[in-house]
Amino acid sequence: MTGNSSIRHRNAALLAITKVEADEVVPSSHADEVLADTFARLKMPKGLLERLAGVNERRVWAPGRHFTDGAVEAGEAALARAGVRPDQVGLLINASVTRDGYEPAVSVSVHHRLGLAPSALNFDVTNACLGFVNGLTIASTMIDAGAIDYAVVVAGEDPTPWHRETYERLQGPDVTRADVVREFATLTLGCGAAAAVVGPADRHPEGHRIAGSVTRSATEHHGLCIGGFDGMYTDATGLLKHGVGLLADAWHDAHEDGWDWADMDRYIGHQVSMSHTNKLFQDVGIDPEKFPLTFPFWGNVAAAALPMTLALEAERLRPDERVLLLGVGSGLNATYMEIDW
Repeated sequence: MTGNSSIRHRNAALLAITKVEADEVVPSSHADEVLADTFARLKMPKGLLERLAGVNERRVWAPGRHFTDGAVEAGEAALARAGVRPDQVGLLINASVTRDGYEPAVSVSVHHRLGLAPSALNFDVTNACLGFVNGLTIASTMIDAGAIDYAVVVAGEDPTPWHRETYERLQGPDVTRADVVREFATLTLGCGAAAAVVGPADRHPEGHRIAGSVTRSATEHHGLCIGGFDGMYTDATGLLKHGVGLLADAWHDAHEDGWDWADMDRYIGHQVSMSHTNKLFQDVGIDPEKFPLTFPFWGNVAAAALPMTLALEAERLRPDERVLLLGVGSGLNATYMEIDW
């Protein structure tokens, strides 16, 4: 018995995938300007975000824009592209990391603004940066079961409150190099939103079949990345080693279980940094030419990063190509999902 959970779908298809880029571009040099005194005191060089993470810029929402605005816009666009009416939707899942408070669920405001029927289930799925793919799995399983006809999965992200708190802390007179390293990943985060519509494949031959997914956990490493309302704290070395290691273990066991992903047409990964991506190429053996990168200009957009990248790449995908979604979420969990385009 392997350490993977393996789910195969019978009748689920991705009908639409859309993205909303946040409004304003923030170059990574902004961090150098804000933390100039701290970097000078600690004798740390400028340009760390570009050189260590490969993040050249990221985006933020314009003043007055809420992360749910992006989620609703993406959801409206996905429904229109799929040709699905709001009253046909039986399930809405919000998969964002971002939330304003502990309750109510973010999904309720999105459900209301999309004009979905009172009969449409709605709830949040939170699993760090894997929430969107988990949402696709839940939606596909419910469609397979005949419980619903159509589902919408959304994610809108806004880490700017974390940025403010982090900048304030890292400008303190007692901040050490270790403090900067521990909160460095927060500065790579960006804003954005994405949405997907999932429906029955037998009614939508134009759709992209969701073949299934494989997930593996290594929850003994749940303390490597902790995010709260005041910021995110990471063990970057531990995440790199154990996160990519978990992906590699899941990959090898999945192939033994009958999945064949060695020569996919495209690999759409959760976007973290250049170091994580390079280690993924090395340890798993993925062809870099088939792995589009978006973190250099969007940063890490949390749960929206992977679907935003898929939405961007979808413009270039052709019928009958095979696509593999993959990522690691804090905790740790790793997931692969195959979509037959």
